[in-house]
Amino acid sequence: MSSQFFALGLGIGTQNTEGEWLEVFYSNPIINPEKAVIDAILESTSYTEGNDTIVLDESDLNRLHMSLLKAGNIEQAELASRLKASTQPVILCLLSNDVAPSNPAEVYLKLQLISHRVIKPHSTNLTGMFGLLINTAWTSDGPIDVRELADRQLSARMEGRTIEIFSVDKFPKMANFVVPSGVRIGNAARIRLGAHLGEGTTVMHEGFCNFNAGTLGNSMIEGRISAGVVIGEGSDLGAGCSTMGTLSGGGEIIIGVGEKCLVGANAGIGIGLGDRCTVEAGLYITAGQKVLVRDENRNEVATVKARELSGKSDLLFIRNSETGAVECRTNKSAVSLNEELHANN
Repeated sequence: MSSQFFALGLGIGTQNTEGEWLEVFYSNPIINPEKAVIDAILESTSYTEGNDTIVLDESDLNRLHMSLLKAGNIEQAELASRLKASTQPVILCLLSNDVAPSNPAEVYLKLQLISHRVIKPHSTNLTGMFGLLINTAWTSDGPIDVRELADRQLSARMEGRTIEIFSVDKFPKMANFVVPSGVRIGNAARIRLGAHLGEGTTVMHEGFCNFNAGTLGNSMIEGRISAGVVIGEGSDLGAGCSTMGTLSGGGEIIIGVGEKCLVGANAGIGIGLGDRCTVEAGLYITAGQKVLVRDENRNEVATVKARELSGKSDLLFIRNSETGAVECRTNKSAVSLNEELHANN
């Protein structure tokens, strides 16, 4: 068996009455675990290649604790020891390769690796993940399989309680699993697990960030970051603006935003932006949009489809107030964010 592994997580899982996994919480997932840790796991648990997710009992955790201590990984050893007190199932998920996930425990490990900033969006294989996740009610009583919700609500009422439903979705909110350092989040319900929020990011109350997407550093987010979209350092998404999901609406275009960009209020992009680009408020640019390109002297150069400008830097997209045509000009002033807004530590 290879000593090189992709990722490791010790976690606590929740199951429905059929024994299917609804979610798994990993407090400290790690990438590329060292050989000594792998050897400790192999000698102390029933892990076998091809069986990447196993449930550990107290004796397993005792052996794992001692083996990890001998391996010198104090942090993971202490976690194994602490999990012995769990009344919920304890899961070991050890991924030998970064292949498509095969069960919910593997999906949750990969999503939390992104939200912990251990890996960046687009850097892990999430193929087929939706089909592995069960539609779940995220409630004041924890996650509940939607098919079992009515019975749980009745039982709670009989006890004089009411179960509050926060959402019904395959994805929970990120903050119930991970709160990364140095960020501000106005409304935690609008950040899905699997989002990557770089240090210094502020997400205002109407801002939204989907899974496998996010920011890489100081950013002000008052708009929507759709799945797969990554926002560069120092960029600003204005109130009510939106980004099309990667590979949707733009054909083969990878949609993202570079550094020091501004997407104005109620604007939107269906193409990628390079660095130091601005899209004026209210202007939505789709990949097939005809754009009149002007040079630095405002002379007409060409009319192209917006997709031909995708990913290029130092561009200003505006709508001509007289003709209504969408124009692209050289952007001579990059957006500068207020440093005080990013004092999140």
